[in-house]
Amino acid sequence: MSRIVELHAEGKSKAEIARIIKSENGLTQSDETIRRSISGHLADLPAKDAPDASAIEAFALKHGIDVSSISSYWFNDGSGISVNVKNNKNAGFDWDAVREEMLTTMSDHKREFEPIDYFDGIGIDGHCLVIDPADIHIGKLADSFETGCDYDNQVAVKRVKEGVRGILQKASGFEIEQIVFVGGNDILHIDSPSRKTTSGTAQDTDGMWFRNFMIAKELYIDLIGSLLQMAPVHFVFNPSNHDYTHGFFLADMINTYFSNHNGFTSDADLTHRKYYQYGANLIGTTHGDGAKNQDLPLLMATEAPVMWAGTTHRYIYTHHVHHKMSKDFQGVTLESLRSPSGTDGWHHRNGYQHAPKALEGFVHHPEHGQVARLTHNF
Repeated sequence: MSRIVELHAEGKSKAEIARIIKSENGLTQSDETIRRSISGHLADLPAKDAPDASAIEAFALKHGIDVSSISSYWFNDGSGISVNVKNNKNAGFDWDAVREEMLTTMSDHKREFEPIDYFDGIGIDGHCLVIDPADIHIGKLADSFETGCDYDNQVAVKRVKEGVRGILQKASGFEIEQIVFVGGNDILHIDSPSRKTTSGTAQDTDGMWFRNFMIAKELYIDLIGSLLQMAPVHFVFNPSNHDYTHGFFLADMINTYFSNHNGFTSDADLTHRKYYQYGANLIGTTHGDGAKNQDLPLLMATEAPVMWAGTTHRYIYTHHVHHKMSKDFQGVTLESLRSPSGTDGWHHRNGYQHAPKALEGFVHHPEHGQVARLTHNF
């Protein structure tokens, strides 16, 4: 930059400066490309024919000041020059170093867990338990005066914990060797401080967005931590329309929190359709606000071809609609799940209510497929 300013101070045109800079530095770009770049560097300088332009440039060179950082100046013949220099907030700030420091700090503070010796199931007819608390909507507010039912953060947490306990009690007759915990799916009701969803739809809310995030985090930690005492847990995250960004942040935090646990595995990226194989079972999950239901079986075969070829029982669990639907396709059973969340004002006005409020789970046998549906009603 100093060479450009020097040539500019000598009265050289931008085209002339471009040719000189190209020659001196062996640049391969065209003269016009270099000229446009020089024009950008010189955009904040006084015009070269201004009476004080050369003096400002000379002053900057003498004192080691970047001319482009001079926002204003005072010039008096015979009395010297005064300049006001803009502060570059990022000057001397190494973002890469800060990032490395943050990653190191997070790694150093990962939670340590005592290894668990899980029963290997030899000689026992083991099963996989899918627990799917769908569409919890922490942060949703429903008032019985308007909608006929009350729902807030306290009710949400209470229902989910009660529902998971109910599913575990109903599954107690099966030997559980693997748990799949399905997360995401509108775990949070809003995605911004302005109390709106990811797409900007305003919502009736309970609590501040950051408090809701903390409540959801503690809920997941409590649930997954308890389940890990029983069997290995595979955590699946489904991105969703109410909380596309905050939901991902939450899933990534849970993934990091349990990453040192020997029984914890996860699939917590932003792909909208997730697949998991358990024996002869191919279990797919998705929120349900994207691809059409009739397209999901073929998408499963295309996106998980190895799992598809190695299984004979295939299921896709969807969410989003808050009510039960089930349909057999060629080689795939698709099922939507009920939600424990209450009915807010918008759904009440449009008549989208009165479906049973419930939390659901499924038991899969490694050879015989889904052998039980478990429902805890509220």
